[in-house]
Amino acid sequence: MSLNILTYLAIAIILCLLVSKLMKIVKLPNVTGYLIVGLIFGPYVLKLFPAGIIEELSIIPQVALGFIAFSIGSEFKISYLKKVGKAPIVIAILESLFAVLVVDFVLIITGHDVPFSLCLGAIAAATAPAATLMVVKQYRAKGPVTETLLPVVALDDATALMCFSISVAIAKAIASGGSDSILMTIVKPIAEIVLSILLGGFMGFILRLLTKWFTGRGNRISAAIAITFACIGLGDILGLSSLLICMGMGAVYANTSREADKVFELTDRITPPIFMLFFFLSGADLDISILPKVGLIGAIYIVFRVVGKLLGAGLGAKLSKAPKVVQKYLGLTLTPQAGVAIGLATTAMSVVPEYGQKIRTVILCGTVIYELTGPVITKLALKKAGEIQEENKAAKA
Repeated sequence: MSLNILTYLAIAIILCLLVSKLMKIVKLPNVTGYLIVGLIFGPYVLKLFPAGIIEELSIIPQVALGFIAFSIGSEFKISYLKKVGKAPIVIAILESLFAVLVVDFVLIITGHDVPFSLCLGAIAAATAPAATLMVVKQYRAKGPVTETLLPVVALDDATALMCFSISVAIAKAIASGGSDSILMTIVKPIAEIVLSILLGGFMGFILRLLTKWFTGRGNRISAAIAITFACIGLGDILGLSSLLICMGMGAVYANTSREADKVFELTDRITPPIFMLFFFLSGADLDISILPKVGLIGAIYIVFRVVGKLLGAGLGAKLSKAPKVVQKYLGLTLTPQAGVAIGLATTAMSVVPEYGQKIRTVILCGTVIYELTGPVITKLALKKAGEIQEENKAAKA
């Protein structure tokens, strides 16, 4: 008996729900469980989900990333950024940039192709805010490191998207044999970023008008979904970054609408199954048969991404005259990596198709490792910084 798409979706969500219970028992992030269960039941292990089905469900990652970017944009409230000052902005830019440059440099000097190195290195900038914030909330961390960390992780994926856009443009120029001029190589990604954010801002104003006009919760969530879909679709049609468009839309909407908090709360309620499916499908698409071929590359990426984060965060904290404790421990809290990185890896597959599957495998393997170790490292760093309550008190709270 052959199953249809809806049956596969139902099975995937149920598997994710079941594995989330296991993750609570072993005290690991749910996203790790979603990736692992997707890998196990995907086309490369138990083969319950054939490769053709994974391909048919490819729209789900696009939708999931659109909502992730929309949520990231909501963190860019001007009032909040004024309150925390320049330090988070400086740190976010430098820790992202150093992660990219360090990974790029090590990959290139170890003999890997430059376009491949640039595309893989560009993804090193991304961090998973969910895993980090989970630790902060669970242990009710308070202090200068925590106060700096929260806006940094909100800004981090924005800087990651920009680093990725520029790196991909350079990789394309090199791969095309220099058919594009150096000027165009620099101007095109910058123009794409600016146009994407402007279009996103325009869509944010449209969402503001719609949610002001429609007052019912059902209508407002429908409007938010429609505009998010429109941002993703327009990005594809115009050749712009749908992630930056959705992020720009979320930022403008958060700063201009009185209904923003209510609408973001509504979208948070409908997105869990979408994110479950996103990570499940990402795990299912992991071809473990090429793991032996990416051993050295994977090790370079996993180790030197963290080195770059530590160097960049430390330098950024020092330049912005952040407290010593921030300079020492903030970089360690930026280890986790998940959603946006996986999305960027998917995009990279179309940029350098000859390396696409290898890049995706490295990122997915790195994600599992980072999600396993990242929350633990974050907890230890915040504890060393003296910003975590006694664990028994946190557990009772």
